[in-house]
Amino acid sequence: MTHTTKRVEGKVAFITGAASGMGASHARVLAAHGAKVVITDLNDELGQELVKEIGEEKAHYVHLNVTSFEEWEVAVQKALERFGKIDILINNAGIFSSGSVEDATVADWDKTIAIDLNGTFYGMKAALPALKENPTASIINISSIAGVTGFKNRAAYSAAKWGVQGLTKTSAMDLGKYNIRVNSVHPGSVETPLTANLKRGLGQIPLGRAAQVEEISNLILYLSSDESSFVTGSSFVIDGGETAGNNLRDDQ
Repeated sequence: MTHTTKRVEGKVAFITGAASGMGASHARVLAAHGAKVVITDLNDELGQELVKEIGEEKAHYVHLNVTSFEEWEVAVQKALERFGKIDILINNAGIFSSGSVEDATVADWDKTIAIDLNGTFYGMKAALPALKENPTASIINISSIAGVTGFKNRAAYSAAKWGVQGLTKTSAMDLGKYNIRVNSVHPGSVETPLTANLKRGLGQIPLGRAAQVEEISNLILYLSSDESSFVTGSSFVIDGGETAGNNLRDDQ
């Protein structure tokens, strides 16, 4: 991807779960538009490969387990040592789990909440001192359409993603005094390695297809840039119309 504009020129973005999938796409797009990116993940090999692809002058890799606040503190410090600041925090790391309250295991519940919700809180808390140093900082929390509507057989995942939306909205109020914007993004079906093995129909989506990762990244770019300087506390649903209504019902 070539450098096409300067929409986030001079900004530093810290992205979790960025070695593959949506996170990697966000890193590529932000770097292409002028940002430096801190790529964090558990997959060190893929993370390092992405740094080489983007270029070491614009990208840096840090190993991070988002369920450990101590690792968060170390990762933030390493980012500051490499690039001197953090303007944008993108809490993208997450896992998917299935199961209702009846049949989900306690272990699956705990793991999903730890990564998808606790990891987001830890990241915001760890990065906040650095973000407060910047006049136009942005926190972007990746939720899901499972965080705006009920999802059958997704007790832990939906609870975590609803929690991310609640944390986002209350933090937008709490952090507005620092001029830190906090927004959540709620993708629907997206073609990523995480969803590659899911058995799902697309009839419920008015546009009739899943999103490509770059389509989500274009929204991330907007929320990272100063173009969204008056946007905070918002929940951005990007789902091809899936949550607009019952697309499968036809009473004609």
